[in-house]
Amino acid sequence: MVEGSMTQGAGQGPEVERTATLRDFRVPAYVHETGPYGQGAHPGDVVPAPEQAPPQGYPATERDLPVIDGQDTAQVAVEPVPAPAGQPATGPGPLYVVGDVHGYLDELVAALQEQDLIDADGQWCAGTARLWFLGDFTDRGPDGIGVIDLVMRLSAEAAAAGGYCKALMGNHELLLLGAKRFGDTPVNSGAGTATFQAAWLLNGGQKTDMDRLQDHHLQWMARLDAVEEVDGHLLVHSDTTAYLDYGGSIEEVNDTIHEALTRNDADEVWDLFRKFTKRFSFRDEGGADAVRSLLDTYGGTRIVHGHSPIPYLLGEVGSEDGEDNSGPTVEGPHVYADGLAIAMDGGVTMAGKLLVQQLPMTD
Repeated sequence: MVEGSMTQGAGQGPEVERTATLRDFRVPAYVHETGPYGQGAHPGDVVPAPEQAPPQGYPATERDLPVIDGQDTAQVAVEPVPAPAGQPATGPGPLYVVGDVHGYLDELVAALQEQDLIDADGQWCAGTARLWFLGDFTDRGPDGIGVIDLVMRLSAEAAAAGGYCKALMGNHELLLLGAKRFGDTPVNSGAGTATFQAAWLLNGGQKTDMDRLQDHHLQWMARLDAVEEVDGHLLVHSDTTAYLDYGGSIEEVNDTIHEALTRNDADEVWDLFRKFTKRFSFRDEGGADAVRSLLDTYGGTRIVHGHSPIPYLLGEVGSEDGEDNSGPTVEGPHVYADGLAIAMDGGVTMAGKLLVQQLPMTD
């Protein structure tokens, strides 16, 4: 058993008057690529170019372009979006982060509505707001593919409104990619032979997710970044220093991981999964120094992560698979490591709380 689990940022330009349009989002060519997706010490995680110009100030890249479906084009009706109350007239909108979702779609929708990021119909209503998901969209909960579909749709809607919705890669994205790519292919786990399929099932893999998993979901997950810095916040999925093994800059880390996934070597992808399943690096003695090592290397003044449920960080007893029906009490994010780290996994899988938090936090 190994202790426990990655896309892009964008700025916004001056507010401009928006009129109703029908924006034609061109699906990136990579959706139609022939990819490698043929059928072929912790209780929570066990390791056995768009057709038209985007909104002003939004630097669209291939990774940023929303994938709506597998067709050549997808029509997205864009209605005029009034600026939500309290948002600045110019410059970037407010910044929000979302902790681990793990397939709990209803809880995610409720949490986003509570923060006025989506409306009663589940549509983006936050204008120029910036929303970051910290990874782990699937496994354990009932509708991981539904969660991914929502995030992908909100990415398109937020971009059209002058904001953005983006995501990092978590260890469960690596696990699902590995289970789909490699299945029962043996890998060198460091403690004998293991397979991605067995690890995926052991860590809450849902057959309904695998049955609904499509190539554009896989392409989207494989292009998620591992690290980003926004407004002085270093965003990562896992509370580990393993990121330092992959480069001395944010760009180098993200490129190294993308290249490893592109090479499609089962042992190499397993090593990625194993390292980003580590956890608790910031919790105990020396934790603040571990955070500083990441901040000194990649920038930022505070690290924001998911992965380790807050009840575990606090030493509370519980099961991440929901076996303890009493559930922990989680009121909000956990600030620790001399105030340098913010934990965002509220333990929704163990009847905790799915957290959506505006940054910066006031302690």
